[in-house]
Amino acid sequence: MEVAMLCTRVSLLILILSLCSPYKFIQSPMDFGPLNLLPTTTTASSDFGRILFHSPAAVLKPQSSRDISLLLSFLSGSSLSKVTVAARGAGHSIHGQAQALDGIVVEMSSLPAEIEFYKGGEGEISYADVSGGVMWIDLLELSLKLGLAPRSWTDYLYLTVGGTLSNAGISGQTFKHGPQISNVLQLEVVTGRGEIVTCSPSKDADLFNAVLGGLGQFGIITRARILLQEAPQKVKWVRAFYDDFSIFTKDQELLVSMPDLVDYVEGFIVLNEQSLHSSSIAFPANVDFNPDFGTKNSPNIYYCIEFAVHDYQHKNTNVEQVVEVISRQMSHMVSQLYSVEVSYFDFLNRVRMEEMSLRSIGLWEVHHPWLNMFVPKAGINDFRDLLMDNVSPDSFEGLILIYPLLRDKWDTNTSVVLPDSGSTDRVMYVVGILRSANPEGGCSHHCLQELLRRHRRIADTAGVHLGAKQYLAHHPTPSGWHQHFGRRWERFAERKNRFDPLRILGPGQGIFPRRDDNAAFGS
Repeated sequence: MEVAMLCTRVSLLILILSLCSPYKFIQSPMDFGPLNLLPTTTTASSDFGRILFHSPAAVLKPQSSRDISLLLSFLSGSSLSKVTVAARGAGHSIHGQAQALDGIVVEMSSLPAEIEFYKGGEGEISYADVSGGVMWIDLLELSLKLGLAPRSWTDYLYLTVGGTLSNAGISGQTFKHGPQISNVLQLEVVTGRGEIVTCSPSKDADLFNAVLGGLGQFGIITRARILLQEAPQKVKWVRAFYDDFSIFTKDQELLVSMPDLVDYVEGFIVLNEQSLHSSSIAFPANVDFNPDFGTKNSPNIYYCIEFAVHDYQHKNTNVEQVVEVISRQMSHMVSQLYSVEVSYFDFLNRVRMEEMSLRSIGLWEVHHPWLNMFVPKAGINDFRDLLMDNVSPDSFEGLILIYPLLRDKWDTNTSVVLPDSGSTDRVMYVVGILRSANPEGGCSHHCLQELLRRHRRIADTAGVHLGAKQYLAHHPTPSGWHQHFGRRWERFAERKNRFDPLRILGPGQGIFPRRDDNAAFGS
């Protein structure tokens, strides 16, 4: 063992020296004892956004947490280079957040896909211990065999557990159960110092809270204990259409005020035929909604609420009656409410159908200049107006999601940044501008840059005037990050200094530049 460790350290030293040379690439696999650092790949330098392509010098495909620990322990003890490390899950980032220019990318999917379940008895909790590189779709498939499932989800399930927990993880269940980071009992984390730490709300709580929503800045999540609940057999999935934004948001807020009846609430803006069609691919019901979208100079905008009620079947609940009770209180357009019953699995995996449809016509692997914002309730109408000033309804390709969240379902001890609550209002909104830009469809480099400028204008204006905050944030300057964190910056920087003092981790976020161990912490 000691010989192997010595070989590893010598080999890593050779690697670091090679990364410091003018030739910052590896042409063939390099054996570093227990570690096998591989040459860079196209995958390691790209992501879902397809906007930035930063190539690392090497890729680590770990077989255990210890492999990651060996790498980070050596780098944190060396002052010979400024090598950085990024953990990459499913690569669903937009702006290169999981990339490491001239550094090392850790492919988390290489970790053994371990999932262990504990099914609690009456009055006891159930949970799953899951490797950080496991995808949520895999956890869902296995947990359903036990009649269980996680409580909180993302819309798209082909993401890794460690990846979503490093951000927050939100979907239509968030109003009821909080984000995914509010449904974690324990983590195993490899810190920037290379320490393997098991942490929870009662053990090493500051690391636990720092890592959740921490954008990969403090440690790499290698294992997570996820809270589970009883899974329903079926879901009653309902959609209702609106032509008035104020009524649309009022009904959304009504739905999230009924957590005993409603299990899921989302919504989207219907800008054109494309947005109506693409959002309906996975909804297996005949939607007889034929709106008049007006003209280019005078467009008519519509809105859709979707909510869901779980059907456990063995319980004495008539789901049809529940939907009737709910819908009687809503103020949607006359005769524009549609419902369908689907399996719980198909409901949660609904975006996969949209993905396969887009893949079939070559529109999945295109540019995705997405923007996600948390918006205070008081500013949601102004945000809608700001959005419409920067969007052309007739030519918009993609989807604009908008739905309410409840502040008290979020733990403010984590690293997630929410809008400051200037009032006692529980409600805030998430708005996702999920735009596609196809180069072959006429969106050239100039077109893409213009879309990015528009989104930056929306984000900046909403931040200054409405108090909104980016989710899955991207800021091109350090001052932008300081403004993003606001009064939370000092805590975030202090945590960085404690758990990753050399700023090795998460270079793609652009928050902290790498420094050597003799530099002073100046941010």
